[in-house]
Amino acid sequence: MSIAFRAMQFAREVHKHQTRKYTGNPYVDHLAEVAGIVATVALDTDSSVAVAWLHDCIEDQGVSTEALRGEFGDIITSAVLKLSDLETGNRAERKAASRDRLAAAPGWVQTIKCADLISNTSSIVKHDPKFAVTYLEEKRLLLDVLTKADPRLVEIARAQAA
Repeated sequence: MSIAFRAMQFAREVHKHQTRKYTGNPYVDHLAEVAGIVATVALDTDSSVAVAWLHDCIEDQGVSTEALRGEFGDIITSAVLKLSDLETGNRAERKAASRDRLAAAPGWVQTIKCADLISNTSSIVKHDPKFAVTYLEEKRLLLDVLTKADPRLVEIARAQAA
């Protein structure tokens, strides 16, 4: 069984009670969309798709680093941690720290973040236009540091954030 398939099963289980903020749809729909976007551009599809499925499990569901490492190993766990917003402080401080963390991430991890931005942006713009003003500015700043991400996804994400 591929690591991407195992990651999908794991993510579906740990996120099974989570729903999307604005639509109430199952949260795994977002994870599936991110994984699908990543699969279209990834060079190492299996690992990249696995991380796409798992990218919110620590941040949103409190899955421990140890549990993730035991299930998926060091490389997958390290990538998920690079995608996890665990910073503290006020919003501006957290977002600045997140940009620093992601700027140092490898290109394949930055590509997953771009896919995440693509998946999230349209929903926020549609369902919360007031917050979208803040969100889009934060995403433009983030895209400026994702210099190693797949340029095709960066282009799509930039167009959405314009």
